[in-house]
Amino acid sequence: MSKPTLLILAAGIASRYGSMKQIQQFGPGGETIMEYSIYDAIRAGFGKVVFIIRRDFEDAFKNIFEPRLKDRIPTAYVYQEMDAFLPAGFQLQVQRAKPWGTAHAVLCARDAIHEPFAVINADDYYGREAFEKMAAFLQEECAPNRFAVLGYQLGNTLSDYGSVSRGVCEVDAQGNLKRIQERTKVYRQDGQIVYEEQGQTFPLPAHTPVSMNFWGFDPAFFSIAEPLFHQFVHEHALDPKAEFLIPAVVDHFIQQGKGTVKVIPTNSPWFGVTYKEDAPLVIAGFKKLVDEGVYPSMLWKK
Repeated sequence: MSKPTLLILAAGIASRYGSMKQIQQFGPGGETIMEYSIYDAIRAGFGKVVFIIRRDFEDAFKNIFEPRLKDRIPTAYVYQEMDAFLPAGFQLQVQRAKPWGTAHAVLCARDAIHEPFAVINADDYYGREAFEKMAAFLQEECAPNRFAVLGYQLGNTLSDYGSVSRGVCEVDAQGNLKRIQERTKVYRQDGQIVYEEQGQTFPLPAHTPVSMNFWGFDPAFFSIAEPLFHQFVHEHALDPKAEFLIPAVVDHFIQQGKGTVKVIPTNSPWFGVTYKEDAPLVIAGFKKLVDEGVYPSMLWKK
């Protein structure tokens, strides 16, 4: 059986953060956040890393990761470009600043992946247990009709400095995903967690399972996503901010009866950087993990 692949989404613009957080140093040895994910993925048995990036920062990426990962795990680079996988004959009439979204980013990796694979964000720390559980799923359960998502507790995933977007998961009695709803403004207010929609706020329990964009897919995902992307483009071509997101593909997969999506619960700590003010907390988080012996002080020391 081939080892699973780790696909890292690193083509985002990070408009709320204000700089290229994907390659910012957060670890005590100058590591980026995604290097801890790669380290955990190697320990869990992943066999390849594919980076989805923008072509304009290809050199910056390779200068960091090629020396550090050489002889440790094979790497590949995929570019999320505006014209990739557009319908035949389609002409884009509106200029877009942002890429087409996470599901389009995954679709751009189709030619680089031929085995079960996990998808993660470059700027989120997921924890060692999460990679171990996902690797086991990809090697033992994953199939064209069986996908997975890591389920984190909402209360452990918020920023103290502003609202965040979270995929709120509704789970059935068998532990499978019934549906996922993207809540784009989630934050703490007066001691409780709420999400905002059309000017109103609604409560969400702290234990609510949410997706942090850590998915497990069979390569069948690509053939499901491409026609949906074509449909999305025709419907939203004039909206420069519309994004084709992974939850939309997953929801279609479930609602059309194409298969099931296992929600894998995890107790792994999560942290990430949405705002500049989050950075010191992330640096402190990695220092604590190093002090506890979870990671060496220099990840890639020979």
